[in-house]
Amino acid sequence: MQESVRVDRRLAAILAADVFGYSRLMGADEEGTLGQLKAHRRQLIDPKIKQHHGRIVKTTGDGMLVEFASPIEALRCALEVQRGMVERNADIAIDKRIIFRVGINLGDVIAEKGDLFGEGVNIAARLEALSEPGGIAISRTVHDQIRDRLPIAFVDAGEHEVKNIARPVHVYAMSAEVVGKLDAETASKPPERRLGWLRFAAAGVAAIIPVFAWFAYPYLSAPTLVRATSIQGPAVAVLPFDNLTGDPAQASFADGLSEELISDLAGFKELRVLARNTTFTYKGKAVDVPEVGRKLDADYVVEGSVRRLGDQIRVTAQLINTADGNHVWSQNFERSATTSNLLGLQEEIAGKISASLGAKTGAIARAELQRSSSKPVEELSAYECMIQANPDTRGILSNEAMRRSRACLEVLVKREPNYAEGWAMLAAIRGTQRQFAVGLDPPEADDIDKRAYLANLEMAAASRAVELAPEDATARRALAVAFWLSCQPEQSRVEAERAIALNPNDPYVLGSLGNFVGFTGQWEIGVAWAKKAIALTAPDTPQWWWIIIAENDWFHGRYEQALDTIRKFYVEQYWLSQLIIAYMLPSLGRIDEAKAHVQALLKLRPSFTIREANAYYTMWCYEPAYKEKMTDALRQAGLPE
Repeated sequence: MQESVRVDRRLAAILAADVFGYSRLMGADEEGTLGQLKAHRRQLIDPKIKQHHGRIVKTTGDGMLVEFASPIEALRCALEVQRGMVERNADIAIDKRIIFRVGINLGDVIAEKGDLFGEGVNIAARLEALSEPGGIAISRTVHDQIRDRLPIAFVDAGEHEVKNIARPVHVYAMSAEVVGKLDAETASKPPERRLGWLRFAAAGVAAIIPVFAWFAYPYLSAPTLVRATSIQGPAVAVLPFDNLTGDPAQASFADGLSEELISDLAGFKELRVLARNTTFTYKGKAVDVPEVGRKLDADYVVEGSVRRLGDQIRVTAQLINTADGNHVWSQNFERSATTSNLLGLQEEIAGKISASLGAKTGAIARAELQRSSSKPVEELSAYECMIQANPDTRGILSNEAMRRSRACLEVLVKREPNYAEGWAMLAAIRGTQRQFAVGLDPPEADDIDKRAYLANLEMAAASRAVELAPEDATARRALAVAFWLSCQPEQSRVEAERAIALNPNDPYVLGSLGNFVGFTGQWEIGVAWAKKAIALTAPDTPQWWWIIIAENDWFHGRYEQALDTIRKFYVEQYWLSQLIIAYMLPSLGRIDEAKAHVQALLKLRPSFTIREANAYYTMWCYEPAYKEKMTDALRQAGLPE
């Protein structure tokens, strides 16, 4: 008879933490990142763990697993570490900051040779992945233990299906904004006798926080925890990708790619993404897409395949409209399987696909835009209104599109006055109208002074957006632009950095703010942000972000390079294209061509003059030396004074 092996089990509070965006940080500055991380460990993290009687079970380069005897001590440690990181990051450039995600669970674990195993550990790891960068996510078991013992409130983020856990995990979340605002002593002191008051206050905070929290980090790889129910777009089903190699070893890569894509698309708060356990029932089966759409109540299906040929992995992905079975989008991705860890390769390809399909800039939005373009603005849903107003989906500026977008947004914020992103987009539309004199009715279109009334409306809408959702990158971006158009570059830069810190992979935030920051003379930063935005977008996305790159080259004497770049943005019927090329050509001695572009400009804007060009670039808060160089070039090109 075989002797049974005794298993050492115990109840423990498990804290899992990792560095958000670690691969990006290491790729940019390996030695600097490692040095920072070691300093944070030595000076803050390890002392806090010891202070709260924790034991470091193991470290994994960018993360760690820590065991505590008490969930209260685990949470106190997490709060003090996250607050300490806010202070330590204060003087560090945003793109170089180390920011932790933290998950805490209380559960049964198996101890073996100093390590811990079991579902209690796995749930902590899944909670860490669901945490906002700089925030904390805890399980229901932890919440039940701390809610009457610590005077702090978490947002109930509901149940989440997570990988390799049979039952949904009930998550409670605290955002980075709330962590940063906690009083230094709050996390470490016991509740006062006035517990009834604290419960009342906590209930009030918990009721208010969801209004803000669902806006935070909408495109990060970790899914947004709290979402608005009234702002909802189409339903998307990601079917298991087919393994065409025939090698069973590639099956896990295909499944992992599908799971990663589901997770990434779930970060687009406007989409309703079906859970893995629903769509994976179709694994290995031939499917009829319209039938799948009816059974799952899905508007779109994403399907694809994985094939490995030698050292190359080829992934094909396609988006299909379930209403008619027509293909909306398809793309191939080829990568070397020898130069990257397969898990990293999986994440990279899933990220590229989700960026192409995503609700703000991708194929789904363009399909929805086409479907809803004939509806009266009063009948558009919030989602339809937002995609019509979004610059990445509406394409090149036109009077008709701008008027329709603004009218739709004004109806939307009146109907849903607490919808922060609606206010943010309305501010952006008003700013665009003011910047480019588009979608306005005469005589405002040709009179800068008469367009000034839009400035106050824009600032008011942007401020309202930030008031409603201080952690929303779109709202912060709107306020940055409002400050920029008011020629307050310092305030604009602060808001721009906040927007990018909140959402470092949103191409529209990066591209637009890169241009605005660069125009004020911070060329290097602006160009870097714009280039990152271009790299993140799908090949067919209109990329007006090339402007800052071209203007930087021209201002610094790289004239041929500037002209080549600006042609990537050039649209013959757009007056700004004609203006920019008109003042770039004289630097190359091509005066006659410059004059021809001035004539084309005057056909589009008959009353346009050097005075108005200067007024525009002053309103746009351009560096004075740039405006002076531009003015001289426009005189050579023959633009009237």
